[in-house]
Amino acid sequence: MPLTPRSATARLAVAAAAIAASVLVLTGCGSAGSTADGKTEIALSMQNPDVKTADPATWAIIQAFEKENPDITVAVTGEAVAEHLQKLSIAAQSDTLPDIFWVYKSTAEEMQKGGLLLDLAPVLDELKLRDSFPESTISNFSAGNEIYGVPYQGLLTGLWVNKKILADNGVEMPKTFDELLAAAAKLNGKGITTISNGANQSSFSVWSFLTDLDRYGFDAKVDGLLDGSEKYSNDDFLRLYQHIDELRKAGAFPSNVSTQTYQQAVEQFTSGNAAMLDAGVWASSAIQDSEVAPDIAFWQGPQFADGVGEQNIIMNVASAPFAVDHKVADDEKKFDAVKKFLAFYYSDEAQQILVDNGQPPVTTYAPQVDAEKQSALKAALDAATADGVTSPESQPDLLVPTPVANAMYDSIYGVIQGQLTPEAALDLVQKALDTNK
Repeated sequence: MPLTPRSATARLAVAAAAIAASVLVLTGCGSAGSTADGKTEIALSMQNPDVKTADPATWAIIQAFEKENPDITVAVTGEAVAEHLQKLSIAAQSDTLPDIFWVYKSTAEEMQKGGLLLDLAPVLDELKLRDSFPESTISNFSAGNEIYGVPYQGLLTGLWVNKKILADNGVEMPKTFDELLAAAAKLNGKGITTISNGANQSSFSVWSFLTDLDRYGFDAKVDGLLDGSEKYSNDDFLRLYQHIDELRKAGAFPSNVSTQTYQQAVEQFTSGNAAMLDAGVWASSAIQDSEVAPDIAFWQGPQFADGVGEQNIIMNVASAPFAVDHKVADDEKKFDAVKKFLAFYYSDEAQQILVDNGQPPVTTYAPQVDAEKQSALKAALDAATADGVTSPESQPDLLVPTPVANAMYDSIYGVIQGQLTPEAALDLVQKALDTNK
């Protein structure tokens, strides 16, 4: 049953019921209206509880936008990813979505089917922005002739590498999984963590392993996974999960991976206590400000001899999109303010603000990168544009329903922590797929 403004799909209703049971208080949903001083106010709902500190690039763009548009106020709210998505699921039922909001692609697709989202195609045409995006970005957030989302930030992920730790311990920069496994065993023998991860309150922080799924054919399998003709519990994925288990047995991960948060994983790496960090380009600023900055490389991740399809890939895609509530078009002043915000966000000025805050542009804008002051960011950008490297169209977790994405995270961390066998991990995701058809 499609999602309508007054009726949620079973997929969103599951999340809604869970939140209703815990008496979640909704904030930041619905039309923000005007402020007491006559300014037009637009509500922006994000996937971070503290956008100012957790997402300085977006915060800086908002400040610059308000300075250029003193008659408009952007009211920013945010929660952690899971809570944020559940909040949106509740709001979808009562047709009280925020004006602009960050959302998973799969959830946005359900909202678009129910008529909850503004078609951005005519807006992008009016603002002459369509040609500012790579064609793959437009197609990735389109349904027929309608465009339901625009890119929030770039999703360029991989493994940050401390070259000095490798060199000091006689380890060559790996290229294949077998080389990574050998490096992990050697480093573990010297009491050194190979890959810093943190599962506590950040179960989504398995970006490099999501890319590995594409090295085992996920992109070709995803349609079958969603319609039931393909099983997540397949021999290809099993080999990948077995390799993750091999890394665990080799001591590749922090001993406290279960209790460590993502931010603590970053701190472990930036303090020189791990050889690699599973993260993305957003970590470049923290790395740049640390003592390890001079020794950093950015690695796309290992190639697998028993993989499926292209191995020389890097995850360099548009992140989960911004979507706009359909009711925005009913308020002329608000609609005009939203269009001005989008025009500014995708302007060259704002895209350079992204770059200045350690993020790649999401448009075709050619950024100005200081090779000395932004050496970490440059390393990531160089890896993404290296000869012969290609990228999938989207990260695997963004192509499936939210409960399935959560099961994917739990399955990977379950193996990393030794709580699940590879077979049990695959079954966990398959059950989520079966439940969310």
